[in-house]
Amino acid sequence: MKKLITSIGVSAALIFALTACSTSDNNGQNNGVDSAIAAQVDAALAALEGQVLSLGPNGESPSDFDSTELTDAEVEEIKAGNYTAAIVMHYSGNDWSTAQIEGLKAEFARLGVEVVAVTDADFKPEKQVSDIETVMALKPDIIISIPTDPVATKAAFQKASAAGIKLVFMDNVPADMVGGEDYVSVVSADNKGNGAVSAHLFARALNGKGKVGLIYHDADFFVTKQRYEGFKTALSEYPGIEIVEEKGIGGPDFAGDAQAAATAMLTKNADLDGIWGVWDVPAEGIMAAAREAGRTDLKIGTQDLGTNVAIQLAKQELIVGLGAQRPYDQGVAEARLAAAACIGKTGLPNFVALGALPVSHENVLEAWKTVYSVDAPESVSSVYKK
Repeated sequence: MKKLITSIGVSAALIFALTACSTSDNNGQNNGVDSAIAAQVDAALAALEGQVLSLGPNGESPSDFDSTELTDAEVEEIKAGNYTAAIVMHYSGNDWSTAQIEGLKAEFARLGVEVVAVTDADFKPEKQVSDIETVMALKPDIIISIPTDPVATKAAFQKASAAGIKLVFMDNVPADMVGGEDYVSVVSADNKGNGAVSAHLFARALNGKGKVGLIYHDADFFVTKQRYEGFKTALSEYPGIEIVEEKGIGGPDFAGDAQAAATAMLTKNADLDGIWGVWDVPAEGIMAAAREAGRTDLKIGTQDLGTNVAIQLAKQELIVGLGAQRPYDQGVAEARLAAAACIGKTGLPNFVALGALPVSHENVLEAWKTVYSVDAPESVSSVYKK
């Protein structure tokens, strides 16, 4: 099994590494950062170290990764139960979803829980409802899922709960369902913290001034709302940065929607200095728009350490920094909580959150291993600009 990364905080050494380098690059990123701005960013990242800013969907205080650990006796009891599980994704194929599924499968294998289905709803609520009904026919003991829409999927998840299936959610929860009663727990990143981290790294790249646009997720989706709020709150600490336009995207073609939104922004605001995207897939659309417009100097901030944004960080092109989740470990935590519920373990946390990880060019290779528990792929490591 892959080695788990259980540390929630970011070490002081890592924080200093993020801000120590001020040499110029092809885009002028990190070139001549004002000492006051650099100090402000340093202080902000240091203050976030080891902190979780997010509360749970129902206002729950966060518990940490260690709260999901199981004793040897509990593991043996779970193995003896011959439990089964289904994983019902909102959409898959991106690095975040892949890492979640890998973490879940690895921990379920360790616990002797058979995964009987993995589904992909393509971010369509009606497809996810159908997926839930399909996997329920397999009579799993556990369903791990992330609702595409908290209202549209509510009835289907309530039906699963009423059938005695142990539900653990990633990030988002269905409307009107209560942790510890209707579902076991929800496991998330510190999305508010990730938004704040990306704002501070974005501000550093902008040298604390300029005009920017924001592309957010225009949906009733708890965690993307949190990162948007965290980003805007932190960016307001830099009065020299002006948000001139904000556009929402609904998907499911998030890269295409973001490209169209960014193209419109750049056409309307020729002097735009940067654009923030709500996660890495929309950021890929922003990158495409920047290239099409000949704006390779554009500063792009985001969340989530996907392959394509990691390549840009390694090359010091377009992407200037992001707040990363820890999806592999989130999957491990989800599996543990669900399995523990199957053996009747009490006192399980209703909300578990793993702390934000600041990622810039300086630490992108190290951060990849922290996030995914494997070395960065050659597509990232081979282009790293030293």
